[in-house]
Amino acid sequence: MMRIVFCGTPSFSVPTLKHLLAQKDFEIVGVITQPDRPRGRGGEISFSPVKEAALAANVTVHQPEKIRAPEVQELLQGLAPDCIVIIAYGQIIPAKLLPIPKLGWINLHASLLPKYRGAAPINWAIVNGETRTGLTTMRIDAGMDTGDMLLQHEIGIGPKETAPELAARMAEIGAPLMAETLLGLAAGTIAPKQQNQAEASYAPILKKEDGRIDWKRPAMEIYNRLRGFQPWPGAYSSFRGQSCNFRGELAPGEVSDAAPGTILAKKNELLVVCGDATVLRLLTVKVEGRKEVSATEFANGARLQSGERFGHS
Repeated sequence: MMRIVFCGTPSFSVPTLKHLLAQKDFEIVGVITQPDRPRGRGGEISFSPVKEAALAANVTVHQPEKIRAPEVQELLQGLAPDCIVIIAYGQIIPAKLLPIPKLGWINLHASLLPKYRGAAPINWAIVNGETRTGLTTMRIDAGMDTGDMLLQHEIGIGPKETAPELAARMAEIGAPLMAETLLGLAAGTIAPKQQNQAEASYAPILKKEDGRIDWKRPAMEIYNRLRGFQPWPGAYSSFRGQSCNFRGELAPGEVSDAAPGTILAKKNELLVVCGDATVLRLLTVKVEGRKEVSATEFANGARLQSGERFGHS
């Protein structure tokens, strides 16, 4: 059996952990995940999804504050893994730890490398209007997603698919891909392939400001941002001095020469004028500090005035 240390934190990592636990070829000798953190409005301490899955399977869990700490090197050397599987762990692995597993540190990355290296490949693929994406297993090195590629699996992105929906689907597809990668490495049937650095693009960590809507963009671009920036930072704009988050959809056939951001209240629907005279149909609106309501409820409560615009105080 291949001795594996599994390193991961969020729900995206869990399907692969469960899949490897269910296979007779692998022995999970330990799980490393981020320390317990306060979450939610109440600030209650909660376990990471990976920790919950590991404890349910009676696997020993380790939660170092910093993976570069000397005791982590001692821990890994003592566990003597053939391979360390790392998926969305949340810390950069120091170079001194890379040689410990015989087959290396094997990562499942949610893009077709070298495209969309970085922290948020799923989000930026949707935001940029991609219709195809995929998963890559790779052996990590000292760079940021620059290691040799092992296997890839390409998939389509649904025209209405949101980042959480795509992430859930990719997580399930990635689990057997990782198992196939590990077995291929052990058998010597996979030839690692260097990435073409000239083709690299980046998917940086999301910032709150990324979600601010520029209504001068065409409706399709704004719609992609609504899909891609779920659940955070969301897509938001100002209205009467307050911030509002939106969910919406395209409104094919609707056009308007009004200024971008102009709100058009029609019977049973709320439209917003975007760039290139295109129009977005809002489905829900959440004003800061209030609950999310339907767009028509928002319009009725706000008693909109003719010509009012989002993005203006």
